[in-house]
Amino acid sequence: MDKPLLSEKTKESERWDSYQYLQRNSSSARNASFAGAGVTVEEVRSASALSDPPALYPPVLTSPVSLPTQQAIGYPSASGAGHGLQKQVLDEIEIRELLIDHIGHRCCWGSRPARTWKIRAVEDCNVYVGTLDTFIEEREALTQTVPFTGGNFNGKKHGSAPELWQLDLRSQFPTLFVPYKETQVPVPHSETVDKCSGCTGRGEVVCPTCNADGDPGFYKENQVMKCPACYGRGLIAHKDGSDTVCGDCNGKGKLPCPNCQSRGLIKCQSCHGTGSLLTSSLAVVKWKTLSKRKVSATRGAGSVPEEVFHRAEGVQLCNTQAYQCTPAYFADSYFLNKFSSEVISLRAEVPTTANVVCERHTISVVPVTRVTMEDRGKAFNFYIIGFGKEIYMKDYYPARFCWGLCPCLEWLKV
Repeated sequence: MDKPLLSEKTKESERWDSYQYLQRNSSSARNASFAGAGVTVEEVRSASALSDPPALYPPVLTSPVSLPTQQAIGYPSASGAGHGLQKQVLDEIEIRELLIDHIGHRCCWGSRPARTWKIRAVEDCNVYVGTLDTFIEEREALTQTVPFTGGNFNGKKHGSAPELWQLDLRSQFPTLFVPYKETQVPVPHSETVDKCSGCTGRGEVVCPTCNADGDPGFYKENQVMKCPACYGRGLIAHKDGSDTVCGDCNGKGKLPCPNCQSRGLIKCQSCHGTGSLLTSSLAVVKWKTLSKRKVSATRGAGSVPEEVFHRAEGVQLCNTQAYQCTPAYFADSYFLNKFSSEVISLRAEVPTTANVVCERHTISVVPVTRVTMEDRGKAFNFYIIGFGKEIYMKDYYPARFCWGLCPCLEWLKV
């Protein structure tokens, strides 16, 4: 089963919290959960074939590489003033240091390839995830009819029934952006008591078993039916030629109607014999989140192992909440501005019976970097995952000396 592409570690979200872009609307609020949670590797593969966001790194490492730092990304403030995108340098020395530190935890791995092999390429395999969540409230009125057993009822004499959207449901209101919640609320002063139309207020209807062929509204009492055990003879015949009195009908050959005991009438099922029905209006209220998501991935992301994305930690670049979200503005990125507009354009269609409560727009990035090292015709790859710069190496490393004879293989399962 696919795991979430973006993790939800609170420490990292707190470190990046100051870089979230919040709309000026007073309804905006911060949300630490990552927008890309649940994005599958299949979506990344599809997105990498259709889109190609701008790369953070050059295809061949000829000079130090720029990487946005945790203290660097500045986005527009409420006043609209943006900050320049500061960067830190991810150069050859730091790449080798990260790899050597990773190898140092493997007791039988040699550090020579990490120290001496040439870095042939540094490829950007990052993934951008944009979502637009539309939280709606939907109301529908249903008519409910139950048997009236007597007593007081809340009818028009106590006041006029309110309109559907005039009902005060603040006590029932759920947390914003819950996936789904439903409740049913009786509409005040909407109850009415009427005569049951099925039995015209009598509480009984003609038995359909013994009066099936009678005229509508008329019935006959003491109707009987042929005994099925003796076929109306009153006697049971045996193989030896003898007869005995039928025990079911006591020799009469006839039985009373099993449905009404030959009364000709049975209890009305609509009113349960009361003769009256209580009709009321019921408001069915549903809260739900309509989500739209767009994934944009570099071409290199299509060949990244699945385990890398499962371990990658995403960073939330934008989190906007408003009645109706507009595209986010990034002073230093045309791509992010365009990507945000594309996500907003995917807005879900709202049913005619629903109202929009709030929208939430988020953009997250999952930074993954693939480094290729080469020497004398041999090469191997490893990945630098997330802004925490975790090293991931799946299989091949050219300097292993344990040959399966020491416990270090347990590290490979991590």
